[in-house]
Amino acid sequence: MQTGAAYIRVSTEEQTEYSPDSQLGRIRDYADAHQILLPEKYIYLDEGISGRHARTRPAFMRMISDAKEKPRPFDVILLWKFSRFARNRQDSILYKSMLRKECGIEVISITEQLSKDPTSILIEALLEAMDEYYSLNLAEEVRRGMNEKFSRGGVVSVPPFGYRMGDGHFVPDPEKASLIPQIFQDYLAGKSSRQIAAALNAAGIRTNRGKPFQSRTVDYILSNPTYTGKLRRRMHPGQQEMTLTAGEHIPLICEEVFLSVQQTLASRRRCLPPHARQSPADFMLRGLVRCGNCGATLTQSVRGKYLQCCRYARGQCSVSHSVSLAWLNDKVLEQLETAPACPARLKRSLPILRSDKISENEKNELLRSFLSQIVFRRPDNTITLSFCSRDLRTGR
Repeated sequence: MQTGAAYIRVSTEEQTEYSPDSQLGRIRDYADAHQILLPEKYIYLDEGISGRHARTRPAFMRMISDAKEKPRPFDVILLWKFSRFARNRQDSILYKSMLRKECGIEVISITEQLSKDPTSILIEALLEAMDEYYSLNLAEEVRRGMNEKFSRGGVVSVPPFGYRMGDGHFVPDPEKASLIPQIFQDYLAGKSSRQIAAALNAAGIRTNRGKPFQSRTVDYILSNPTYTGKLRRRMHPGQQEMTLTAGEHIPLICEEVFLSVQQTLASRRRCLPPHARQSPADFMLRGLVRCGNCGATLTQSVRGKYLQCCRYARGQCSVSHSVSLAWLNDKVLEQLETAPACPARLKRSLPILRSDKISENEKNELLRSFLSQIVFRRPDNTITLSFCSRDLRTGR
């Protein structure tokens, strides 16, 4: 008997005729009729997932990974229809070819039987093309319908923070709606997005997804015209500009306040130095220094001369750990020089770490081979060097 695998996929709950149970039932009947053994561990199910892209289907990718094992775990993959395997010709050709040529595994549709003669190649290619056309056409029809609904003021997205879903439109959330005017007022009063996020987190307030606020979360709220009674949407794929239309929901802030905040946001962005948007250069202590308050990593500031707790920068840590990178470099090397626990090999490398003979990245790799972490505590400017076997506490 051959050993088979079953791949089952449904895009939505409405596809009752292609439900997982009905697909598996027909596949089992086919396997029994053709003497194919179908172990439970080789039944792969992707439920509620589109077939447009293979990489977004975890069960599919797990099946492909299993198929590459030696010796091969199964001889055939059984499907309800070829469209369950992929609705993308490129993915279909890529994975079917790989399975057949590299693994010796055939992909069989139990409802679209192909003969052994050469014309089956044309039929299979036609089926793949029809599946991709159906997927693209369906996506276009859905997009057209959503655009039409949006143009009439209908809701086609999830409610933002401060609203919840009502009867076809957004309604103010009794617990969160009052926070929106306060956020806008605080920003106009001079508070930064990071400070506002920190205050919200300290009050125990969470986003609609139940996560702590970050500075970018606050920026998103401040730039969202939904709070003025409008709806926004990109009408076409790849379109950069948002289209606005009047919504049916109650505004939480007035147009004047929103425009004032947009001017302030634009002004603060212009004040950022040109290199603020560039990736910081590697530095010797990259990834090693931890915040003494929350344990998060200290990362390089936009100016490159200081480190700061990455969670504090997002408003998720209550204590600033800003520290001069030059001071911290000297402090770490100084303590390594006198530390009894410092390995002899690392001590011999200290002159190299102080020089320009090797790159910052090479220095970082050398330190990582001996140090697990460096904890910096801002209140008293102390550091704790953690070696592989023991800790050495040092202070300024």
